[in-house]
Amino acid sequence: MADCYTELEKAVVVLVDNFYKYVSRHSLVKNKISKSSFRKMLQRELNHMLTDTANRKAADKLIQDLDANHDGRISFDEYWTLIGGITSPMANLIRQQECQQEQQPGSSS
Repeated sequence: MADCYTELEKAVVVLVDNFYKYVSRHSLVKNKISKSSFRKMLQRELNHMLTDTANRKAADKLIQDLDANHDGRISFDEYWTLIGGITSPMANLIRQQECQQEQQPGSSS
């Protein structure tokens, strides 16, 4: 990865690379993650943010919810929906924490 990338650009590259890490090289359906590979990704890559990833039923429900075209596989667009679903609440939490810190006595605002 080029050193000239910004932090945000590097983050986007990591998200894209992570998706393709779990797309099977032998898959007949390119650019999609199978259910089993998606479960592995959830357990390995998102186990701290999605606390129920070890639960097969919860993972299947997440796959079903993300799988907009109901083909049993997760496309990049469907994966991106997951990323947005994770980051939106995180952004709100971070903003709330910042606001609380600003309101504390002795904070420099």
